[in-house]
Amino acid sequence: MIRLGYACSNTQLPSAAGTCRLKNATEEAILNLSRRNLSALKQILLWNRQNGIGLYRISSETIPFGSHPVNRLPWRRLLKPEFSELGRLIRKFKLRVSMHPGQYTVLNSIRETVVAASIAELEYHAELLDALSPDAAHKIILHLGGAYGDKKSATERFIRNFEKLSPSAKKRLVIENDEKNYTVADALSAAREIRVPVVLDVFHHRCNPSLQKQGLLRILELVATTWQPQDGPQKIHYSDQKKGGPPGSHSDSIDAAGFKRFYRCIRHLPLDIMLEVKDKEQSVLKLYRRIPTLDLKNNQQHKFQAFCRTP
Repeated sequence: MIRLGYACSNTQLPSAAGTCRLKNATEEAILNLSRRNLSALKQILLWNRQNGIGLYRISSETIPFGSHPVNRLPWRRLLKPEFSELGRLIRKFKLRVSMHPGQYTVLNSIRETVVAASIAELEYHAELLDALSPDAAHKIILHLGGAYGDKKSATERFIRNFEKLSPSAKKRLVIENDEKNYTVADALSAAREIRVPVVLDVFHHRCNPSLQKQGLLRILELVATTWQPQDGPQKIHYSDQKKGGPPGSHSDSIDAAGFKRFYRCIRHLPLDIMLEVKDKEQSVLKLYRRIPTLDLKNNQQHKFQAFCRTP
């Protein structure tokens, strides 16, 4: 079965990534913003369920300054009722969530301060996902980082620093190819060393290709070997080039005709596909209209209504 998802915000609903300036980050402000973000996240997940969307990327800003020293709140304990309710929703309907730390989380940096901050950020992401579910299928996606003029040494540094992570962060980490430094072949090589899955970013692969003698289906098969049963279904990213934008920049909306051609090739595979586009859920709904076999809403609506009636 193919499932589609989108990242971080819903254009029709309040943001689940409210934050504040560092100078205003008091304990009260952080707690109030966190509670508001989790409430908004619940509304997004319920909306997704109602519209047949089982895949969603949670914003890294859900807990403001989650890995920053300014945030000393025991937020997981203080927000346990909210996390429990969200976890129940995720389990009830087999929703899948993920997170993707930003560009400043660079595990193979040559600067130790950056590495330390990156480890703290990954641990925060792991703790948030742990608060929602112990299921290892809810992943943290990370790029391998910079090449620093010596990709071999940079990859070895990534592997060494990976070993500094907690078991929770390790079991959730997935590495992704990028549009500039690390190809799918590079990601596969590193993944085999540290035994984590690879997310194939189809757009990045087109920008920064490797394994040229292999077709896309064969590459998907190779990547699938990195996914174990406990990791859940194989997950990939899909997007298009923004017209007139710098190479590698994501489009505002999905090219439905292009995706339909892609879908014909992979429709038989059990894939979770994250759309990385500016219009978020609108692109998912557009593909549901263009490709009716993707639309799970009619099959799931009665279960959603039953959940909403559950006290």
